[in-house]
Amino acid sequence: MTDRVRALLAKEFADLRRNPGVFIPAVLTSLMSLALPFFVAVVVPAVTGERLSSSGDLQLATEMFRSLPWTRTLDPEAAVQAFIFQQFLVMLVVGPVAASMSTAAYSVIGEKQARTLEPLLATPLATAELLAAKVLGSFLPALVLTLVIFVLLLAGAAMFAQPGVHLALLTPQSLVVVFVAGPLASLAALQMAVCVSSRANDARGAQQIGVIIILPIAGLLVAQVIGNVILTVWVTMAISAGLVVLNAGLLWLAVVLFDRESVLTRWR
Repeated sequence: MTDRVRALLAKEFADLRRNPGVFIPAVLTSLMSLALPFFVAVVVPAVTGERLSSSGDLQLATEMFRSLPWTRTLDPEAAVQAFIFQQFLVMLVVGPVAASMSTAAYSVIGEKQARTLEPLLATPLATAELLAAKVLGSFLPALVLTLVIFVLLLAGAAMFAQPGVHLALLTPQSLVVVFVAGPLASLAALQMAVCVSSRANDARGAQQIGVIIILPIAGLLVAQVIGNVILTVWVTMAISAGLVVLNAGLLWLAVVLFDRESVLTRWR
């Protein structure tokens, strides 16, 4: 990382500290994603007095889940809870995606509205260096948010779920979902937001492009819950490989769209 990128990155973090409200939607989305599995797996059975393992609706999906080696030592109720927590791991990706979209969009359009981006583009700073700072300035907070939410999920599962459920969240499958596929999805959403921000005047319009990333995530969650898909390590790595290719294409597109003369001309 060059000194110029580090200097720009420090500026991005300073801007985020001055405008913490930009990050609030991501935090709220993450907290909601964190609360949902506890509501389904812990609160509902406690209120209704019915065990999840007696539910016929979850039987097929849970049997598929029980075929995984690290779930065979769990009792039936713990296995169902572990299944539910595993499925909602995909939802934890949504928070970092929201973080990426909101901070990236405002880091570009906010500077445009404040008239601080034009002087920056007029400097000898390379386009790649500028994009690196914008990307890292949004991506690193999203990674921190992912880590915090995952730690809270583990702690909550250890405290309120059946014994052994929290250990099922520390499998290679879970870690790949949270720390490989999740960050790659965030990076894709971030780069989409940067691409749109280079041509847009409204940060909300730039954030809406993230629906392209969120909709497949929601579809994957539904497919898991009904038992059509089990996210094994290999399946998750295949999805991650596709996200790597997508990110490479988006990086190329972002550099093209961030042409200095075009951006300066369009934004005056």
